[in-house]
Amino acid sequence: MFSRIVWKMLRGGKGRIFVALLAITSGAAVTSALLNVQFDMQRKLAEEFRTLGANFVVAPQSGAQAAANSGNSPSSNASATPPTLLGESTIESALDANRTPDVGASAPFLFVVARAQETPVVVAGTWLDQLAKLNPTWKLDGQWVLSRGDQSQCLVGRNVARQFGLAPGSPLTLAYLARTAQLRVAGIVDSGAAEDDQVFVSLPVAQTLAATPGSIGLWQLSVTGTSASVGAYAARLAAAIPAASVRPIRAVTEAEGNLLHRTRLLIASMVALILVLTALCVLATMAALAMERREDVGLMKALGGSIARIVSLFLAEVGVLGAAGGLAGSALGIALAQWMGERVFETSIAPRWETFPLTIAMMIAVALAGALPLRLLGKVKPAVILRGE
Repeated sequence: MFSRIVWKMLRGGKGRIFVALLAITSGAAVTSALLNVQFDMQRKLAEEFRTLGANFVVAPQSGAQAAANSGNSPSSNASATPPTLLGESTIESALDANRTPDVGASAPFLFVVARAQETPVVVAGTWLDQLAKLNPTWKLDGQWVLSRGDQSQCLVGRNVARQFGLAPGSPLTLAYLARTAQLRVAGIVDSGAAEDDQVFVSLPVAQTLAATPGSIGLWQLSVTGTSASVGAYAARLAAAIPAASVRPIRAVTEAEGNLLHRTRLLIASMVALILVLTALCVLATMAALAMERREDVGLMKALGGSIARIVSLFLAEVGVLGAAGGLAGSALGIALAQWMGERVFETSIAPRWETFPLTIAMMIAVALAGALPLRLLGKVKPAVILRGE
């Protein structure tokens, strides 16, 4: 008899149970999507920020702090050959010894204030084949120089090209003291920053002009990964090069950290709000369901059922409801996260399967929290119910 009453009770109120299940599934879908974005967000933001250029620099001890505090890339502050230089082979050996796939691009730089048509111009010697990787947002009129050993071509900033009337294919002569270099312009760079006032040449050309073979002024790196992994790599590199200072470019690093913190805070706030709203929906549904089942509860109590056993049946029902809604919502959340990733980052969000148990656990907790009205069942008096009152 008791089991029949339980079966009847569970079959009743299907409409309200469906509403509660729909609320839990919807809340789980959005929560799962936000958690997927949260777990994959740091990698996506790192990829987006790497399009802004290098994020830390290896420089001589005397010039590292100024480069690290700069709001632009270190190359934008160079107006002359640095007072102290680094050994190119020393830095390259340290980078090879600490090789990691997180380094997307890196290149040495040597700056010389040379003269073009008797006018001073900043010449940046570097690996020309790495410029496009270090600065993927730069626009180019012409062609990139694809070989770092090409000493016959150069790239010029748009302001330099306008000042000297240069175009792709134009000849350019650079002079420093008694030394000169005859070059051909391969392309016009539009960076929107101080690099528009520079001429980019192959590193050996700048070393020959400055008469500093094998020396560089600094080394820029673009490293992906979490803040912790990038910091750990910088620490290893600093230990390997005691004569140099490895510093993050503060403007890029702080912007990345601040945006990541704010986005995480926003997602956490949204998840908390969704959980509260889902709990309130379940709470309202369970309150109405508890009133509907007063007669069944009174009859079960009259047959000797303890209130603890009766409430445990309701809690089991609510727990299964939360688990089912959490599982269905987690699957929908994967698809929703993909849509959000394509809209925000213009790329797919990698599914994070650890969100399934986390979302299901949260939905079970929310469903149980919404089952508080079941405490009212303990006040049901069998005598009143049997009298039909």
